[in-house]
Amino acid sequence: MSKAIYDVIVIGAGIEGSSSAYNLAKRGKKVLLLEQFPLPHSRGSSHGQSRITRYAYADEFYVRMMVDAFPMWAELERESGENFFVNCGLLDLHLANSKTITKVTSSLKAHDVPHEVISPGELKRRFPHFKAGDNCAGVWDPSGGLLRADRALKAFQTVFQKLGGVLRDEEPVTKVTPGDVVTVETPRSLYKANSLVIAAGAWAGRFCSSLGLNVPLQPVRTVVMYWKVDKDKIQNYSDSTFPCFIDSRTEATFTIYGFPNKEYPGLVKICLHQGAITDPDERDKVENDSWILEEVKRILALTFDNLENQPAIREYCMYTNTPDHHPYIDRHSTFPNIVIAAGFSGHGFKLAPAVGKAVSELVLNDTFTYNMEPFKLNRFSPKANL
Repeated sequence: MSKAIYDVIVIGAGIEGSSSAYNLAKRGKKVLLLEQFPLPHSRGSSHGQSRITRYAYADEFYVRMMVDAFPMWAELERESGENFFVNCGLLDLHLANSKTITKVTSSLKAHDVPHEVISPGELKRRFPHFKAGDNCAGVWDPSGGLLRADRALKAFQTVFQKLGGVLRDEEPVTKVTPGDVVTVETPRSLYKANSLVIAAGAWAGRFCSSLGLNVPLQPVRTVVMYWKVDKDKIQNYSDSTFPCFIDSRTEATFTIYGFPNKEYPGLVKICLHQGAITDPDERDKVENDSWILEEVKRILALTFDNLENQPAIREYCMYTNTPDHHPYIDRHSTFPNIVIAAGFSGHGFKLAPAVGKAVSELVLNDTFTYNMEPFKLNRFSPKANL
């Protein structure tokens, strides 16, 4: 048994947990960060070569968070000595004159974020690879691009430890006992802390249930696909004409997103923003996800030229979805020294520095920087947080 009482224990050393631990350590707190798998690992939601980062959101509260997140990512690069941001821009595709494109531009204008609305004709000229049709426009976010995910995650953990934080991997949490002092048990030891942060990704639902929280969380396994470009055309798939993109032309689930030729030589990354429902401990047994490949192939045939019709590489990642695709970042109502940060629905990586800041404000009872209403635990039912 560990005799020390930490200020905060954070469960889960993915991007949100690592950012939360880092932010709390920067505030001078004694923090223990626990991870169930040996680091680095590819079992959760934070591994891999790349994640999109952007200001372009229809929801103003996310734009506000990204106003902080961009400079915080830059600060982490300086602190860690690691470069992980690639500024190749972000193209957000919409139906011309749609309500969604108006929401995005209004949210960006509210925070004076540089952007450009690209007409269907201009879209064809500047980004000729997108066969998007005569009714497709775009929002160009020149500050966007990609984050090198593995490097960014490691940077948080490295600086956290330099600040005096304690990181223990290969140590799954087996029991949480709430109270004025929270007790956390693992196969190796028993730890105590004044506060607890649960940022356990696809495993967060189990902790919530054990603490009496009935909140909707659905883990899914997504397929990350890399597509070979015709060797005579690969130079045309650089970030100048093929930036990071999100196809937001429909409110439906089947949205694709992609990256330029920045990872595997000769390949671009294009994926479906959806996955197959799974148990995170049994994710490799998923057998019903062939529809994901077929849907991506269908969209690619309509949208791009010069790509082979089968992915050259497939990798896997976990999402943990909520019904409205907004995360939970909130205190437990019965045990206010326990904070939940979960359900980031496949778009939380870019937000991580601001999420860590929000979590630290919840833990330390500070005034909130951000609008926290969209992230309440009880937003689907007043009985969800008892």
